[in-house]
Amino acid sequence: MSEAWIIDACRTPRGIGKKGKGALADEHPQHLGAAVLKALAERNSLKTEEIDDIIFGTSNQRGQQSGDLARMAALDAGYDVRASGMTLDRFCGSGISSVNIAAANIMSGMEDLCIGGGTEMMSTFGQGGGSPFLDNDNLRLRAVHPQPHQGICADAIATLEGIDREALDQLAVVSQQRADYAIKHGHFDKSLITVYKTDGTIALDHEEFPRPQTTLEGLSQLKPSFEAMADYPLDDAGTTYRKMILQKYPDLKIKHMHHAGNSSGVVDGAAAVLLASPGYAKANGMKPRARIVGMCNMGDSPTLMLNAPVPAARKVLAKAGMSISDIDLFEINEAFSVVTEKFIRDLDLDRNKVNVNGGSMALGHPIGATGSMLIGTVIDELERTDKQFGLVTMCAAGGMAPAIIVERM
Repeated sequence: MSEAWIIDACRTPRGIGKKGKGALADEHPQHLGAAVLKALAERNSLKTEEIDDIIFGTSNQRGQQSGDLARMAALDAGYDVRASGMTLDRFCGSGISSVNIAAANIMSGMEDLCIGGGTEMMSTFGQGGGSPFLDNDNLRLRAVHPQPHQGICADAIATLEGIDREALDQLAVVSQQRADYAIKHGHFDKSLITVYKTDGTIALDHEEFPRPQTTLEGLSQLKPSFEAMADYPLDDAGTTYRKMILQKYPDLKIKHMHHAGNSSGVVDGAAAVLLASPGYAKANGMKPRARIVGMCNMGDSPTLMLNAPVPAARKVLAKAGMSISDIDLFEINEAFSVVTEKFIRDLDLDRNKVNVNGGSMALGHPIGATGSMLIGTVIDELERTDKQFGLVTMCAAGGMAPAIIVERM
């Protein structure tokens, strides 16, 4: 079986995901996808007619994000019509899965040049309506696997694990501090691209979401975000998210601890990762930055929803024949503070190896794009610090987590 090499990775800055406030909120999602695809082509002198496939993650496939965003973005970027594209949805894990599938196609020997990535416009999430339930009103499924709102899941996990709010807030402050340092010292510069409007003016060239002034004292004053939501009646039957949790954990008294400061930010953004077979890379003078060492997918409790990253990390390490001590850097998406805190505690990790440039609590989480962003981030950091192995994973709705291990070359 062939190896899959990562040649390059790039991403947009994250724009605040709110109409009238975010710099990217008025852009078409295909424009964001086109921006990273165009950057990859220009940076690597790609023969786009030779690209076998472009695989993008987009979770909210409604409105302007419906249809095959990958194909439309490629056409919008000026790619040759022979460069095919597909779009997938593994919720938050989509941006890792898109890269993993692209890599698997190359490793199988069936393809030689692929792009994995993702785009998400969270500023348009409210458009198109839809059910408040992840199961889209499948009552038969709900009776077996109730799946409440992720924020309430985060509070439930923190309660079950005995993780207090101060620990969650402290991790959020660290995320802001690390992101601020990384931005000021250019740690993201290699991957970051500028997004231009149709008229050629700059739409966004910097991270828009971080709040470096965040303090532990300030966060302690914030009201929990999901307490009222937990008891809001969602249908005529009086279903609430709290009742859905209690269906599986009847004695659980949820302590509500998550809020805007220790949860991932709502943002817009896109990312893309260029992969090639060794034979194609050598024949076309491409210098690899990393190789794929291992990939996996993992499922866990749909009701708690956010607990799969730890078993996913263990599974991908086993597949790669590696141990925790072999990994130099971890990127675990900060969907909610408890996800990262539990990951660190369960795997007994050195905190100085985890999200060293901050995470989604500071930078934001453009759902379908984040995984691809994190892969680029960990490769940049491995290069910057002359380290070897990085592991990336993240929770996804439905109780899932994809994972990937890369080795710097």
